Amino acid sequence: MLDTIWPYQRSAALKVVILEMVPNADRVSPPLPAGFSLTMLAGAPAGDAYTLDELIDQLAQAPFGNVTAHVLPTTQTVVVGQAIGR
Repeated sequence: MLDTIWPYQRSAALKVVILEMVPNADRVSPPLPAGFSLTMLAGAPAGDAYTLDELIDQLAQAPFGNVTAHVLPTTQTVVVGQAIGR
């Protein structure tokens, strides 16, 4: 979906912000994001919660780089990616 944004980009100043429950790479911690991952798996045909590395890979394909992650005091993480010029 992120690559559909690209044709509208006029500047490398474009950023994408993702608010997500991000499980650790082991997919079993922390407990609430891991539980969300299980809920997505059980409730959607291709459901999953993406790890930070998976989100970074998806952003790189779009292409967005300089990805930062900011863990909130809730169960969510804000992931920010900066557009990379082609």
